[in-house]
Amino acid sequence: MSTQQPDPQLARWQRFRKNRNEALASQHGWLTLTSFQWLAERPAPVELVPGLWSTDGTTAFLTAAAADGLTFVETGDPVDGTVSAVLANEESLMWVQFGGDDGRQVVVELAMRADKYALRTRDSASPVFTGFDGVPTFGYRPDLVLEARFTPYPEPVDVPIGTANALVDGVHRSVGELVFRLPGQEHECRLQAEEEKLGALTVTFHDETNGESTDEWRKVSTARPRPDNTVVLDFNRAINYPSAFTPYGTCPMPVKNNSLDYRIEAGEKQPNPLPGSESASEG
Repeated sequence: MSTQQPDPQLARWQRFRKNRNEALASQHGWLTLTSFQWLAERPAPVELVPGLWSTDGTTAFLTAAAADGLTFVETGDPVDGTVSAVLANEESLMWVQFGGDDGRQVVVELAMRADKYALRTRDSASPVFTGFDGVPTFGYRPDLVLEARFTPYPEPVDVPIGTANALVDGVHRSVGELVFRLPGQEHECRLQAEEEKLGALTVTFHDETNGESTDEWRKVSTARPRPDNTVVLDFNRAINYPSAFTPYGTCPMPVKNNSLDYRIEAGEKQPNPLPGSESASEG
């Protein structure tokens, strides 16, 4: 009696999915976001966080008393008086924390977006986080594991883009295009790519499942191109941006031409609706 050997490609994808869900379920990760608030010029209270907060445009300030229960994430020391922090655009700092039995239920993230300071609260008691049991996905599609050709640009090109927050503009640093054919299509597709760590490539894209079974856009990454500039483009590894899980993200939209006239029924689906959401999703 023979036993069928497991598909190694499928097994690798299953490990990828396990690691992805575990990463999303990390404490104070993207699923714990509960607010996004811009800082004002004058010291003022903000929602969900003790203390008075402000910015002069270059520096962020927090004034609090020890009785407020705020401590620094890095050291655990209490905030007592006025403290400050300086960030560059697009930087973030897990700055202070408070709440819960251990004083660390809520982490306050200071962020610089669109050259303005903002706060995001990350609450480990968020129902989106505590109720998470994995992202729904399509079934594995071996026909959507494609070989693509990377055509690099002579120099990177910065392309202005929108983001999930209408008040925050973004920039896509395109380093070249991934060129490939989808199953059943004769014409070539071209997606502009960004370069990640160690030369990996990421493409952010629309497809015809968006708004139905998937979020408004997704992304997929490849390994560093081979010496002949080919890569494996595996749409089974297409994932959602954090803005699919929370209204408090500032995630980048695709560049104008990164739209596929095809239903990419692979990878992550629209996550389960947030508590109180009126819309339902597949999966």
